[in-house]
Amino acid sequence: MSEAIINKVSESALFTLNLEDLYPTDDIAIFDLKDYLFMGLILKEKDFREALKNLDTTKYDNKIVAVTCSADAIIPIWAYMLVASYLQPTASELFFGDVEQTKNHQLIKNIKALPTADFIDKRVVIKGCGELPIGEAAYMEATKLLRPVAKSIMYGEPCSTVPIYKKK
Repeated sequence: MSEAIINKVSESALFTLNLEDLYPTDDIAIFDLKDYLFMGLILKEKDFREALKNLDTTKYDNKIVAVTCSADAIIPIWAYMLVASYLQPTASELFFGDVEQTKNHQLIKNIKALPTADFIDKRVVIKGCGELPIGEAAYMEATKLLRPVAKSIMYGEPCSTVPIYKKK
């Protein structure tokens, strides 16, 4: 009756990759073109250029910036390009989209930056069921990154996984 309980999961050679660890925690500032529309509908080039010249960019310093338009208006492509030209020198990152889309872009960027050498011939479990909204695109990106190097890829928790890929 005094047999030691052995945790086979902790003794296995599984490496758990928790995508929540890569989820962006930086503040995301929003640049909404809605604030520059004439009558909430039209972007006037001359007024927009003048507004950008007078823009206080300090609120975007070293921040990830989501560039979007929350109004139902047709925005010319050059307007987004112009915003990028003004904000790039001060922002740490610029993304097109709302806050959620920007977080997803940043998460995927963080996944792509993982050192694949750390996963060579490893049995990797990509953790699921967390607290943060990790989307399908992030799981696909992690699989694309790991498949060429990992021995196997599984999804879930180390005690209950779904096999995704096994090197032959």
